[in-house]
Amino acid sequence: MTKQEDNKAIIVRWFTDFWGETCDLSVVDDIAAPDMLLKYSLHEPRRGRDDIKAFMTDFRAAFPDLNFWATADLIAEGDYVVGQWEGGGTHTGPPFSDFLVGSLPAATGRTMRFTGTTVLKVVDGRIFEEIGLDDGVAALTQLGLIKTA
Repeated sequence: MTKQEDNKAIIVRWFTDFWGETCDLSVVDDIAAPDMLLKYSLHEPRRGRDDIKAFMTDFRAAFPDLNFWATADLIAEGDYVVGQWEGGGTHTGPPFSDFLVGSLPAATGRTMRFTGTTVLKVVDGRIFEEIGLDDGVAALTQLGLIKTA
């Protein structure tokens, strides 16, 4: 397999095991670099395995049905892999305060569904960065944290 094919396989595992319907946090220790950066426009940047695991633990507690899935083939070049995705969930859990624009009280029952594109840097079989541009306006509007004009 080529380097790009290897990197795509790592990202498929990440998208499936970390972001997929059932999250297996052991994948963070398996394929994330110790100081990995996870950065999306909706949330504070996260750095390091423990911070990333804490983020996902809190996110999934607040949104127990959280799920993300690919919507296009991955593109790989050098150390980078790009993926398009769709996802969301329903806030039926505890309060969630990780959104940059505000917090949700417990169990609002609101559902968010949105899309995004993510660029991941993979070096020697480890993910060093996951930087995504998501449709945060759609998600935050659906959750009632921002109002339409």
